[in-house]
Amino acid sequence: MSDRSVPLYCPYCGEEDLRPSEAGHGAWECHACVRVFTVKFTGLLSRAAAGPAGAAAPTPGAVSR
Repeated sequence: MSDRSVPLYCPYCGEEDLRPSEAGHGAWECHACVRVFTVKFTGLLSRAAAGPAGAAAPTPGAVSR
């Protein structure tokens, strides 16, 4: 099993003709627009900062019933 995540399309042109690049870890070549780009996982948001999915942020001074 590979730990490499595969991008589904080029972020520049939207084409799907991507291949791993020799430029380094996380680098991908788009053979349609001839660009090389990298994909890097930065991290996860904390649950407290993100809040529950689809929930609106509380309005300051609002009274809950």
